[in-house]
Amino acid sequence: MSLSIRNQLPGTVTAVAPGEVMATVTVRLDGGQDLTAAITLEAVEELGLAADSPVRALVKATEVSLATAPVDGLSIRNQLAGVVQEIATGGAMASVKISVQGADLTSVITRDAATDLALAAGTPVVALIKSTEVSLATV
Repeated sequence: MSLSIRNQLPGTVTAVAPGEVMATVTVRLDGGQDLTAAITLEAVEELGLAADSPVRALVKATEVSLATAPVDGLSIRNQLAGVVQEIATGGAMASVKISVQGADLTSVITRDAATDLALAAGTPVVALIKSTEVSLATV
């Protein structure tokens, strides 16, 4: 199956914390960083997710926010350190390709935000991703 989702990060489930309807799933990305996904308990069961399950974490580029340093006091669970590889700007938006340990991410943000953050190739950044915006696929 081909998908239009740019960000498809390979990893392995390290923990599943089930709740009444939802579960949080911790995934160790191939590069060593952890990512948390909040998905339905039904999805966990249907996918057969458990510790050591190989998965791909899927995140739309429009759901990846950027900061120039780690952010404290924030409810966003996922903060992945990386470096800008390239940036393409248009009239209103910018597409930012980021290298994180073991994977590449794409973030689509406003051109003004990219300018305000002074983003350029080589700029260290932190990719911020809400756990509710991470989907999981089995491999």
